[in-house]
Amino acid sequence: MIQSMTGYAAASAEFARGAIHIELRSVNSRFLDVQFRVVEELRQVEPALREAIGAGVTRGKVECRVAWTPAADRRRQPALNQELLAQVLELQDRVRQAAPGSALLSVGDILDWPGMLGDDALPVEDMRVKCVALMQHALDEFTATRAREGDKLRSMLESRIDRMRELVAEVTPRIPELVLSQQEKLRTRLAEALGAGAEQFAERIAQEASLFGTRIDVAEELSRLGAHLDEVTRVLGNGGPVGKRLDFLMQELNREANTLGAKSVSSETSAAAVELKLLIEQMREQVQNIE
Repeated sequence: MIQSMTGYAAASAEFARGAIHIELRSVNSRFLDVQFRVVEELRQVEPALREAIGAGVTRGKVECRVAWTPAADRRRQPALNQELLAQVLELQDRVRQAAPGSALLSVGDILDWPGMLGDDALPVEDMRVKCVALMQHALDEFTATRAREGDKLRSMLESRIDRMRELVAEVTPRIPELVLSQQEKLRTRLAEALGAGAEQFAERIAQEASLFGTRIDVAEELSRLGAHLDEVTRVLGNGGPVGKRLDFLMQELNREANTLGAKSVSSETSAAAVELKLLIEQMREQVQNIE
């Protein structure tokens, strides 16, 4: 199974204190690039969520949004942190014992005390466990969407591979015939150019024809094209994070197709080279989206 780097998933869960919503979306990238948008209440669980994503995703630019919606009754009435209030008042008594002239704390001072209205603060460890569990659920769906997209990419690549194999199979049997034909044309032209003295240069003409045949023979390029196509098929069959390997193979295929076009001496091989390059470019664009 191969996976696309394009994916989307969302998961939500409600608890007594409120609801958590996690949203994942990704596009292609050379490496794994994870960006977070986390509400302040859940900022402390970000490292655990980042670790969960890193364990399940190897490539792609991943954007993760984590939202927190407090329960309705929690939004209506902020509550005092009774434990902290008792500690503050005890400290105030101690200070006044040491410095009797000290002013008493006002109601505003007490309410502004850090954490005084925070007995409703989210317990970090509890929320970490809940968020990681929800993230795993989102990642399962995220992976499934990327796999479905990966299946589509694989089908497209396989159809292009089949067509490329057809082109190679059509051209390969014609190569020896084309080489011999072009060699004969060269011999004829050289003989015509030399005129009556052509016989004494017969060996030289044969050498030139042989060298020319070597330069225009594309059997080796076609053989390498077939080998590269076999490797692409093997890599697709193995699955996993194969995007970088496939990208390299696209470069190799393109190199052979360019050489085929450059050495071509017939409209048939030229047309095949052009179509091969078009198919390879279509594959290369899609390979960029494979993890």
